[in-house]
Amino acid sequence: MRILLLLLLLSSDLLAQDWKVDPSWLHRYVPSLADQSVASSSPCRYKPIFGEGDSENRIMLSVARFGEATVEAHANCENTLLNREEEIYFILDGNGELHYGEQTYAMRTNDFTYLPPGLKHSISNSSDQALRVLIMGFKIPPSTSIGAPLPKPKIVNLDDVKEQPVEGHPTSVVYKLLLGPRSGTRDAIDDAYVIVSFFLMDFAPAGTNFPHHHLTEEEIYLVLDGEGEMVAGSGMDGIEGRHPAKTGDAYYFRPNCTVGFYNQDKPGAKAHILAVRSWVPLPKEED
Repeated sequence: MRILLLLLLLSSDLLAQDWKVDPSWLHRYVPSLADQSVASSSPCRYKPIFGEGDSENRIMLSVARFGEATVEAHANCENTLLNREEEIYFILDGNGELHYGEQTYAMRTNDFTYLPPGLKHSISNSSDQALRVLIMGFKIPPSTSIGAPLPKPKIVNLDDVKEQPVEGHPTSVVYKLLLGPRSGTRDAIDDAYVIVSFFLMDFAPAGTNFPHHHLTEEEIYLVLDGEGEMVAGSGMDGIEGRHPAKTGDAYYFRPNCTVGFYNQDKPGAKAHILAVRSWVPLPKEED
């Protein structure tokens, strides 16, 4: 019996050493991340930022992937079919073609589109310059009923979306509301199942998105340009954890994590952040 107890104590001690508390937020500097191949042809590469392909993807709840694909000149990526995932494509740089089912549609820099579950899709590049695409994927819970995909994609350019203030937020930041849920009417595209909001924030000098929490949502910020201080972590105690942020920084926030941003307080200091929030259902209470 004594030997058994000793073995149990030693075993529990080893498990305690191996056990790791999942962080409430993650930071990545995108230019420093390595590419991975996503197709049999090397000219189509994927740089995982969060989710699939990242070392800490286990903590993601609704986020399947958030990363950057690079398609070299005159290259194609393999078709993808995701039965219970939805995706957003955002063209960071270049011109390409979206393959949506059996149809092909042109896309250019700052175009974005929604890709529903159950539809074969891919991206290709027939131009002489490299194409960079931000790919965002989200898992749809089994309890959510999925309808038939739209026969044609909605492709919208960022420049065609009007900036506007959002109620309850400081006027020192204005928003472009790009994509939201099927029940919505305010976004340029309202077709999603678990994507709560995909939006661009335009910060004036000294502008801020006040620190706040989302109880049932994950959120990702990507700094497109500018510098400032990202607020991350600290839970519900009101204490702000501020971290220097610059162009190329990406932050992932778990549900109920503090999130916010403070732009530089100096003349001409602009900052733009691309952000996406996705819904995470609360666990069902046990009987």
